[in-house]
Amino acid sequence: MAGSAPSPGTWGACRFCGVAVAPGAARCGICGAADPVPAERVPSAPASVRRRLRLTGLLRSVIVIAVVVALAYTLIAAAISGPPVVADPLTTAATYVLGPGNYTVIAGNITGGDFVIGNWSSVSPPGMNIAISVYNSSQFSYFITGQGSPGVQWNNTPTWQGRIVFSAPYTDMYYFVITNPLPAASHLSVAVYVATEYESNVGDDGFAD
Repeated sequence: MAGSAPSPGTWGACRFCGVAVAPGAARCGICGAADPVPAERVPSAPASVRRRLRLTGLLRSVIVIAVVVALAYTLIAAAISGPPVVADPLTTAATYVLGPGNYTVIAGNITGGDFVIGNWSSVSPPGMNIAISVYNSSQFSYFITGQGSPGVQWNNTPTWQGRIVFSAPYTDMYYFVITNPLPAASHLSVAVYVATEYESNVGDDGFAD
């Protein structure tokens, strides 16, 4: 039969899970076990109860220390590694196979004054000319729909290799369109290697160069 509850004002300890039991409580509020042990009776409690109280107390201490260590490790690791680096969509390097008259697009937002540099070369068959044009968002919509004659922000004279150096005049989404200019009747696909890199126009001191 369960014993009497601790007298008012006396905190006790649950004889099963070891947590503190509020004064006047007849059962543990965590596990529901009855007959909490008043604090002043813990030294004279049965050996099995004292062992359980010591064990549960030690276990809780280990859990608290483990949580503190884990949190400290997470915070220190985050401070050392810094914010995550997300690759810019205009920093790329890939080989594209383009059928005659077909194109591929590399697109991304560019802040006004920033620029994209890169290079291209046709690799198979070597020496085949490649056309590259850069459109802003409105020009690209004209290009896609075929309505009107879209202007370009930058383009090359078709050749088999060259450099890309494009400085954005204002912030916008820009589209780098790489085209195989051969007519469909040629049935000749071209593999072209294109590498681009987004470069910010802001120096390390936080001011524009």
